[in-house]
Amino acid sequence: MGAISPALEQAEIARVKRKPTESLGAYDYFLRGRAALHEGSVQGHKEALQLFYRAIELDPDFASAYGMAAYCYCHRKTNGWLADRQEEIAETERLARRAIEADTDDAVALSYGGFALAYVVGELDTGVAFIDRALLLNPNLANAWNVSGWVRVWRGEPEVAIEHLARATRLSPLDPLTNRTRTTTAHAHFFAGRYDEAASWAAMTLREWPDYQTALRIAAASYALAGRLQEAGSARERLQKLDPGLRISNLEDELGPYHQRDYVARYAEGLRAAGLPD
Repeated sequence: MGAISPALEQAEIARVKRKPTESLGAYDYFLRGRAALHEGSVQGHKEALQLFYRAIELDPDFASAYGMAAYCYCHRKTNGWLADRQEEIAETERLARRAIEADTDDAVALSYGGFALAYVVGELDTGVAFIDRALLLNPNLANAWNVSGWVRVWRGEPEVAIEHLARATRLSPLDPLTNRTRTTTAHAHFFAGRYDEAASWAAMTLREWPDYQTALRIAAASYALAGRLQEAGSARERLQKLDPGLRISNLEDELGPYHQRDYVARYAEGLRAAGLPD
């Protein structure tokens, strides 16, 4: 162990010193893209994606920029904004794989690239492997723990998901992604059968982001299965105003790659009880 520790220490020092890009212009676009993405609006997401593409134009090897661009497509999917589904899934895969290939030691690229492969492309196990590598490289990266929480939900490990999400919050209590962490926590409690607790976590998100469709979906389903049908109906009505085409029949187009089919069935049951049509 004495021989291994210095090597690990040197690797960590090298990681901290390493710049994500030598291009100041690319890095400026990258930071502006992250700020726009955290805004949470439709326009903010469009602007973020454009800024990440500009960063890539200035530095074609900027791994984190590829990862964040791929992550933008995750938001497009969850909010029902995909215009050409197959084309955008293919572009997500291209960006995610380029992020991972460009720098296998970039925890940001690995975590977001892995998440995009899991969620949009449907390669859950591959995505988990990249996220786990990101956590090994940088166990203090809150966003890696955040996306790890999501993939654990999809793998049917809600209690592990809650642990990972709580760690993300401890590492970055004022993180702009806090509402997404809360929404993922709501999903974990929902699939653990704690519907009132799930609804409470979703409600925390909706107080700040009332139009966040992922939170509205799980809020409506949670309220319904908790027997709180009036609140369920209100969340479902708001959801349908934002996504008029959403039905039980196409619900899976916006959900993650759940390993347990009963999870999808339970989600559908909750939304059906909240009044979402088949």
